[in-house]
Amino acid sequence: MTAVAPGPAASPPAPDGKGVGPLLRAWRERQRVSQLELALRADSSARHISFVETGRSRPSEEMVLRLAEHLDVPVRERNALLLAAGYAPHYPETPLDDPALDALRDGMERLIQGYEPYPALVVDATYTVVAANRGIAMLLEGVPESLLAPAPNAMRLTLHPEGLAPRIRNLREWRGHLLEQMQRQIALHRSDALRELYEEVAGYPAPAGVDDVRPAEPVAWFALPMRIEHQGRVLSFVSSISTFNTPMDVTVAELAIETFLPADPATSKYLHSLAS
Repeated sequence: MTAVAPGPAASPPAPDGKGVGPLLRAWRERQRVSQLELALRADSSARHISFVETGRSRPSEEMVLRLAEHLDVPVRERNALLLAAGYAPHYPETPLDDPALDALRDGMERLIQGYEPYPALVVDATYTVVAANRGIAMLLEGVPESLLAPAPNAMRLTLHPEGLAPRIRNLREWRGHLLEQMQRQIALHRSDALRELYEEVAGYPAPAGVDDVRPAEPVAWFALPMRIEHQGRVLSFVSSISTFNTPMDVTVAELAIETFLPADPATSKYLHSLAS
């Protein structure tokens, strides 16, 4: 289901040595930022950045965090940089069911329920569905229980031959889009779990007899839609992703709220008719 629009990104090159220096250099090169530009952003000097990257100088904890911020390093990877520099992790990783996150969970539930009758869900870093509204439940009608429990995964639900894939009318386009999205995230997060998921879903065979079906009349889509059949009707959705601004917890940083907006008036009218 999930869809994000940024362009492809290359994975940070493997560091040549140990320590925080090679890791920071890899992130800087990934962002195509020169040592001088990074120094200006971080109120430092190109000489100091060079010394940090080569291991001639040990950065302070504050400097590691400052450089990571200016390089847009994900929160989990910022902790890895701190550990490599000899410091304790700065960002906690609170389990989602911890009472400390009660307000967060309640807020997300209210948000996706308020989006009904349109579909909305919340996923974690490996696309495990942690919350979903009735619009998503409507799309998942007929999906076997084996894909729905105990912890449904949005990528499996979408691309598995027994999931939504047989009902997606532009499966080739949508599948390619999702796989490219996962490749970008693997490059950013270097997650073994995400790579294993990618290899699994990329290896799913195409459902028998399923091919991209174009609308009878040309449609000027404003974004790539997911065109999915439901009870004999073809519904069209475009998706939007929301994440938390300036997160201070690894778990929260890796949550994403995906909402599906009707891409045509007929889809909107049909969803409202179901709700009434």
